[in-house]
Amino acid sequence: MDIDTLRGWIGRSETATEDLTPALIARYGATLGQPDTAAPLLIHLCLTQPAVPAAELGPDGHPARGGFLPPVPLPRRMWAGGQFDFHRPLRVGGRVTRQSTIRDVVLKQGRSGALCFVTVDHLISDPDGLAITERQDIVYRGAAGDGPASAPAPAEPGAHHKSIAADPPLLFRYSALTFNGHRIHYDRSYATDVEGYPGLIVHGPLQATLLVHYAADLRGAPPARFRFRSLSPLFDTADMVLNARDTAEGMELWTMRPGGPVAMQASASW
Repeated sequence: MDIDTLRGWIGRSETATEDLTPALIARYGATLGQPDTAAPLLIHLCLTQPAVPAAELGPDGHPARGGFLPPVPLPRRMWAGGQFDFHRPLRVGGRVTRQSTIRDVVLKQGRSGALCFVTVDHLISDPDGLAITERQDIVYRGAAGDGPASAPAPAEPGAHHKSIAADPPLLFRYSALTFNGHRIHYDRSYATDVEGYPGLIVHGPLQATLLVHYAADLRGAPPARFRFRSLSPLFDTADMVLNARDTAEGMELWTMRPGGPVAMQASASW
């Protein structure tokens, strides 16, 4: 892997715009069980996504590599984590602009082999100005079976916990909302036969969205900052459990399957 060439993508930027319509908010609310009276947290992830023609998709359903994101020559790409700073709600009916810049490209060695991390900064604004600052961490890794795997320890339940059915309709509808063609979320034969997973994978952005809404519901107010990191995958073979506990700094949150390890770890502050 020519890391110097890949690091040549650092500093690249792109800008996209899209209107935040009441219809999108209604579909978002119907999918996630949220009220549709205002712009909900993280609905911007459903906006300004690349509309790539089918002929330009890779075999995994993602856009073919080498456009805005660097052409990392590793087959698996996932959202590894990130951070959101919420400055104010987006305006319903407003034109939303996302300005994206590649901040860093780093090659690391993990237990299962090479890992390439790409960090992207997003500035989300509308006619009223900057609304959200986002850092997105993307990880590229080898194919299934590359290197040893270890079984993480089961997670403890939180002081607050809530089960959600991670079923195919939820995963399919969220893929549609975010115009996400990644086949591991809706194509079971691809997920199991090609990538070797035991079932459909629950989106990282979906887990982050459910956790940030859970934090807001528990505290009675949306957080000012939300950080998260993906540690292990969740599948549609079991319910997804949202967990939370209060801390001196705000709230710690995590997802898991019943009896399973932490899948996504997060923190919220107000």
